[in-house]
Amino acid sequence: MESRLNPYIRFNGRARQAMEFYQEVFGGKLEIRTIADFGSPDSPAADKVMHARLDTADGYTLMACDVDGQVEDVPHSPGNNVAVYLGGGGKLREYFEKLSVGGTVTMPLEKQLWGDEAGALVDLFGISWMVNITLD
Repeated sequence: MESRLNPYIRFNGRARQAMEFYQEVFGGKLEIRTIADFGSPDSPAADKVMHARLDTADGYTLMACDVDGQVEDVPHSPGNNVAVYLGGGGKLREYFEKLSVGGTVTMPLEKQLWGDEAGALVDLFGISWMVNITLD
């Protein structure tokens, strides 16, 4: 089995909405399992996402869960120290536009000194994205 590095994003109660949004952007197969699905149907957080995974046709995998104060040793603290990076061909322009809906473009897609087109945004869930489109 090959090793993989995948983003695992923690949300404050909005993991389902975020992952459904990302499925609209990237397509692919989305699996969402709640705390109830993992054997705690009577929990006050039973409907929260314990684990979600989106596998896209382009080979991307995004994973997520909800952290809403129910788990004291894993506080939810969104920050700007991590961004999800997408690099590749022209199809990424479409992803950039879709991800920016309801969010904030922090750097418009523009040709850069290194010859590629790059941009950055924060989506409507507060997640930072960096996009680098290789120009041929």
